[in-house]
Amino acid sequence: MVDKVPLYVGADVGASRTKVAILDASKTLVGHAVQKSGTDFAATARQCLMQSLQMAGASESAVANAFSTGYGRHNVDFARDSRTEIGCHAGGCYHYFPMAISIIDIGGQDNKVIKLDDAGRRISFKMNRKCAAGTGAFLEEMSARLDIPLERMNALAERSTDMVKLGSFCTVFSATEVLENIRHGKKIEDIVKGVFFSVIRRVVEMDALSQNVVMTGGVVAHNPHLVRMMEELIGRSILVPEKPQLTGAIGAALYAMNGSGAKE
Repeated sequence: MVDKVPLYVGADVGASRTKVAILDASKTLVGHAVQKSGTDFAATARQCLMQSLQMAGASESAVANAFSTGYGRHNVDFARDSRTEIGCHAGGCYHYFPMAISIIDIGGQDNKVIKLDDAGRRISFKMNRKCAAGTGAFLEEMSARLDIPLERMNALAERSTDMVKLGSFCTVFSATEVLENIRHGKKIEDIVKGVFFSVIRRVVEMDALSQNVVMTGGVVAHNPHLVRMMEELIGRSILVPEKPQLTGAIGAALYAMNGSGAKE
C-alpha cells in the first residue's frame, strides 16, 4: 500500500445512512463508502473510513485532517472538528457547480432548500423537520404500505402512465389514501408516481427556487426519476452531482482541507 498524502476526510453521519468521502490535495474524490448508520454511529463511521481508505489505497496515517457533519457528527472519533449539514451540503454542491444555485437536499429525515450566491455565500436556507412527509422516511413508509421493496419504487414510477395524485402531505393520511387507491384498483406504478410527486411538491412549496437548481441526497441518488419529475414541474433542467449521496461528506472534507473555515 502506497499512501497518497495528504488526504482529507469528510464524514456525514445521518440518522439513516453514514457517508465518508476522501479527497486528495487536488480535491479529487479518491475513496468513499456508505453504510446504514445503525445504533453505533462511531463504529459505523470508522468502518466507512476504513473502506474509503482501502479504496484510496492509503492508510489512516495519510489523513491530514478530518471533519464531520450530520445528525451524529459529534460521534465521529477520528474527526478533528465538525460543521453543520447546511454548510457542508452548500460547500459540496458549490464545489461541483460554482454559480448561484438553489440546493434541494432530500434526506432520510428532513429536506433542505439552501440558496447560494455566485460567490458561494449562503443567502438563505429552509429545513423541513416537523413531519416525515416528503423525506426518505416517507418513501420507506409508503413502500411498506404497498408491500414492495424500496429499491423497486423508482422503476415503478418510471412505468406510470396515469399518476394518482395524493391530496395530503401528512404521512399518516397519505398512507390511508394509498390504501384507498389500492382498494379502488389503481395500478401500483401510478400510486408510486403519486407518492414521488407528493415528495417534490412538498419541497417546491418550501421556498421559491432560483434559475439554477441542484438536487442532492440519498433519496435523489436512489430515485433519479424524482429529478425528472421536478424538471417537469419547474420547467427547466436540474443539476445533479455525480454522487449526490456524498455531497455532505465531500463538503465536510473540503472544510477539513481549508482547516480553519468559519463555523456555522
